[in-house]
Amino acid sequence: MIEVLNEMNDVAKIVVLGVGGGGCNAVNRMLISNPANIDFIAVNTDAIALDNSIAKKKIKIGAKLTKGLGAGGRPEVGEKAAEETAAEISQALEGVNMVFITAGMGGGTGTGAAPIVAKLAREMGILTVGVVTKPFKFEGPKRMKYALQGIENLKAYVDTLLVIPNQKLIETADKSTTMREAFAMSDSVLGQGVTGISDLITKPGEINVDFADVCTVIANQGLAHFGIGESDDIQEAAKMAITSPLLETAIDGAKSVIVNFTSGPDLNLLEANAAAELISEALDPEAEFIFGTVVDETMGDKVKVTVIATGLVSGDEPKKAENPVEPTPAKTTAQPSYRTQSFSTSMRNTVSAPTNTDDDDTASDLIIPTFLRGRN
Repeated sequence: MIEVLNEMNDVAKIVVLGVGGGGCNAVNRMLISNPANIDFIAVNTDAIALDNSIAKKKIKIGAKLTKGLGAGGRPEVGEKAAEETAAEISQALEGVNMVFITAGMGGGTGTGAAPIVAKLAREMGILTVGVVTKPFKFEGPKRMKYALQGIENLKAYVDTLLVIPNQKLIETADKSTTMREAFAMSDSVLGQGVTGISDLITKPGEINVDFADVCTVIANQGLAHFGIGESDDIQEAAKMAITSPLLETAIDGAKSVIVNFTSGPDLNLLEANAAAELISEALDPEAEFIFGTVVDETMGDKVKVTVIATGLVSGDEPKKAENPVEPTPAKTTAQPSYRTQSFSTSMRNTVSAPTNTDDDDTASDLIIPTFLRGRN
């Protein structure tokens, strides 16, 4: 059960939790932009990579199992590592209202540990959003198989899931696009989702969107679309927000949506109405539509449109989160058993301390997903 804030002065506590080398790199990049009202946690099996994180809170998982050497590209090691450190993860999430769990799928730590972290969060009544990537096609079928299995495991425990296919970077590039430019496009997706929601619930507006509204749209809703468009033409901004070349999703048939307009004080009523209708026409006829506006004097003549649409179907029908569970105390003495669907590897029952030379979380820049890896 999601805990909704009751007091007027309460502010929702939002955390971004990066899992694995890729997720921790995403946390580092977001911290550089110094976002307000958001806390960050880095979780990894690789002690060296964790030391390089600039997050204030760091959790080394599976120290007994991996000796701080990483998961060796094996999701089953990442899974066991998170189980080993479950109590510490739960303690770090005490008092949190909403958590974004980000990871690159297909490697070891992120793929195996992210579903365990999500399950812990949901048991504590935390609104839980997953933001993950799928591998490039050239990375091969084995890595994609791991990624898809990891995504299925994660779906069982998150309220809402955003999946970013790295292959879309290639599909949207032209002959002049550099690697850095292509990767920069997807760097913004996680940041848009996190800061977009944070702004919605922390900045005052003419028509306010609060944390309860966010819960209505996100809780137990499956696949999601996050989009932000900014333009001096509000309808153009709306079109940008409901489409993204880097996502497999569109808002067609969405069951729930939050739409927020951020503008100067002179937003035109008829133009705002036309933009809102443009968005609503793509939704399910019975969709929950929550609308808000924020006045920001610095916007000038521009308008920023934020769209969070959930309850989507893209390709295979996403599994909804398991039945909501009542919050449980974070203090635990016994290590709980979290059984996600097992990965098919011969190492499943003979896990030994891996080396990090083969860990996909610390592989080359070409292999690691864009917004989930460091760049010099």
